[in-house]
Amino acid sequence: MLSVPGTCAGECWLAPGNCRWAALVDCSAVESFIAGLPKAELHVHLVGSASAPTVLELARRHPDGGVPTEAASLADFYRFTDFAHFIEVYIAVNSLIRTAADVEALAVGVLADIARQNVRYVELTVTPDSHLLMGLEPDAVAEALVRARTAARDRFDLEVGWVFDIPGERGLPSGERTIDWVERWAPEGSVGFGLGGPEIGVPRPQFAEVFARARALGLASVPHAGETTGPQTIRDAVHLLGADRIGHGITAAGDADLMAQLAERGIALEICPTSNVCTRAVSSLAEHPWQRLVDAGVTVTLNSDDPGMFDTTLLDEYRVAHEVFGVPAAGLVALARTAVDVSYAPEAIKRRISSEIDTYRAEHPVTRA
Repeated sequence: MLSVPGTCAGECWLAPGNCRWAALVDCSAVESFIAGLPKAELHVHLVGSASAPTVLELARRHPDGGVPTEAASLADFYRFTDFAHFIEVYIAVNSLIRTAADVEALAVGVLADIARQNVRYVELTVTPDSHLLMGLEPDAVAEALVRARTAARDRFDLEVGWVFDIPGERGLPSGERTIDWVERWAPEGSVGFGLGGPEIGVPRPQFAEVFARARALGLASVPHAGETTGPQTIRDAVHLLGADRIGHGITAAGDADLMAQLAERGIALEICPTSNVCTRAVSSLAEHPWQRLVDAGVTVTLNSDDPGMFDTTLLDEYRVAHEVFGVPAAGLVALARTAVDVSYAPEAIKRRISSEIDTYRAEHPVTRA
């Protein structure tokens, strides 16, 4: 069930009678329709996706990590006061991952959760430098990811692309260590290079050379920008980091010229509505700039970001789009298609999933209402 936006835990906010399809179908059909829709997800982080039971298991295994070992306390731990607090919590949880076996188990568990939502392709973001700083061997991290990706394909029929990001709070030295690892160890299925963590106090221009090296490897540039800082961060990501897509990018809504540029260039935004509320990037879903971006012709995709920490799923984000943003059934299908189109999946996989989406739409007349 979807949690109350802004609290990221608690009662369901999808009140009876609030369904926009009420004249067509019972509201219970909404969840069924969304659950069955073939999907792709492009912005989801490995550590932030860990389920509460997984985090509790790791916390009990490593009690010196400062992460609560009881469910109620962990829920309180995940109530973020602002984005800086979220980063503190994220770093604490990441410190629990201390072996290659931890990386593999976490990745397999996350991919299983994603696959259960009928996600057919995912670009999962991994922060290798965080694992290396915990003492893991660079080749062991890569091998753990290879095993997890194979398991996802063989056991869950889920295709995985890897995005490797820089933890921005560690600065340029981390960027250099990250690209060094990627150049030497990036496993098969690596598709993108990103930049996460805080935006405030982490100027994007310093990473220009690092991103140039990543692009030279054929990796797409997918940095976070414009989540908690203004439009200039997005401009820097586009002009200096060569961004092909933007993580979040919601503050572009305050700059008509920038939105026009994003629309003209086809630079998609990876929007994560519940995340934006939980980290206080926006005050509420009602205040989210989704519609302004759509009205300006900006390409948008739906994503869950850190679902374990924000008590959400990709299914919940589609429900947000429907219930809060007013996206009809046909629009939800179009969002699923867009995610596939702007992904970095191999063309054969894109064609297959797009065909599955087309078939699903044809079998559900409600999408033509």
